Amino acid sequence: MNRSTRPWPALWALVIGFFMILVDTTIVSIAYPAILADLDTDLTTVIWVTSAYLLAYAVPLLITGRLGDRFGPKRVYLVGLVVFTLASLWCGLSGEIAMLIAARAAQGLGAALMTPQTMAVITRVFPPNQRGAAMGLWGSVAGVATLLGPILGGVLVDSLGWQWVFFVNVPVGIIAFVAAWRLVPSLETRVHRFDWLGVVLSAVGMFLIVFGVQEGPTYDWGTIVGPVTVWGVIVAGVIVMAGFIAWQALNRAEPLLPLGLFRDRNFALSNVAISLVGVAMTAMPLPLAFFLQVALGLPPTQAALMLAPMAVVSGVLAPFVGRFSDRVDPKWVAVAGLSTSAVALGWYAAVLRPDAPLWLLLLPSALLGIGISGVFAPLASTATRNLAREHAGAGSGVYTLTRQVGSVLGSAAIAALMSVALSAQLPGFDAEEATPGAGGGLPAAVVDGFSVAMGHSLLLAVAAFALCAVVVLCFARPKVTVGWGEGPDASSAARGGASAGLDATAGAGESVHAEASARAEVSTSGAER
Repeated sequence: MNRSTRPWPALWALVIGFFMILVDTTIVSIAYPAILADLDTDLTTVIWVTSAYLLAYAVPLLITGRLGDRFGPKRVYLVGLVVFTLASLWCGLSGEIAMLIAARAAQGLGAALMTPQTMAVITRVFPPNQRGAAMGLWGSVAGVATLLGPILGGVLVDSLGWQWVFFVNVPVGIIAFVAAWRLVPSLETRVHRFDWLGVVLSAVGMFLIVFGVQEGPTYDWGTIVGPVTVWGVIVAGVIVMAGFIAWQALNRAEPLLPLGLFRDRNFALSNVAISLVGVAMTAMPLPLAFFLQVALGLPPTQAALMLAPMAVVSGVLAPFVGRFSDRVDPKWVAVAGLSTSAVALGWYAAVLRPDAPLWLLLLPSALLGIGISGVFAPLASTATRNLAREHAGAGSGVYTLTRQVGSVLGSAAIAALMSVALSAQLPGFDAEEATPGAGGGLPAAVVDGFSVAMGHSLLLAVAAFALCAVVVLCFARPKVTVGWGEGPDASSAARGGASAGLDATAGAGESVHAEASARAEVSTSGAER
């Protein structure tokens, strides 16, 4: 890293765009009823506004992470930011549902280009003993975006129209572009051959899997068209992805995915954990939103405010938790955060009753914020801690991809679980009656059963968080960091994939010579990796 590089201004510039992506993910759901009415479409079609974004976001992530290694994370981030901003303008100008779906797919591609670069820059410009604090800021941005998205969406839809949930991205995108252009450093790139066969195999395989899981409930897990079934698409995707992995193992030149990354136990573990977190974070909001808006009849803005304690507490605590995880083994921070999140959601599930006072529902929301603040920074810091510099982009792309795939699985699973829970509690209940934003709530005869069903549905997120805590507790190795010094010896060690066992608890600002790093590696590499 160049000594003139200023890591924190660079990170602040990047999180403006990252914040915009996260807000855009949550802001659109509030606009669905208005979009459905204004564009004269149906519920199944309007769901594609999210499905197209999700597919275009998830499928290219492995490729876009590698593009950051090849062309530089700053360049790829700026290109993605331009694509995302122009696609947002296109979304707002759409006069028919097909055009809006196409524009949302373009937005997803822009987000896929941007997201891995943020994490790659953190890995490359921050020394290992400061990455926890940087990831803490990254996590706090997610918390604030979770709060602002639904509230801002409700205000914009009520006052200016649904188009403005997309138009608002244009000025933000321009500001983010100028900030990133001026403050994010141009990092060195590697000239290498690009694995085009790997690109095709990974893209096709991921598309088939994500499409099958995402659209399975739409086709009732049966026939899509002719002999093509949902399960057939998923199996085909798994086969193609198996072929991709086999090709990566055989390709000795420039594989798209360096499988050696997974020899680092902490990297492999963090990918399993973040996929479970993706399941939980996607499964959590839907039952809560349905309970607040359908069972209690709260308007969208007020329902969003009921989740405000979670976002506020998480946003405030995340930077402090990030710094704390630089001083202790982040394994214990993650276990505490994941366990607290599981307890909070279990509490939520127990109090989701129509006669519960609103103030009582704010308490598990606040506890959940405490738990979530201890999840993202420790996991991300653990995932990237041992990555060699030239693998930062690829590793970030893999990590982001597994989180996104977990989110897709969580989305499909929670929809199925809610349907089963409703059938068990309210036999013969028409799901079309459960429409958020109905205003008046449900009839008294069904509101109790509906509330219990939503509480039971939350148990999926409880189980995902709890399982993730067990995985981290049982399998995580002690804290190990790569010694990215600025001398030629350290640089050479990083390029060779060396993992220096530096104990950051010995002092965050302590200087460690390359010779000491090499000696540490000899004694720790066999035990830690």
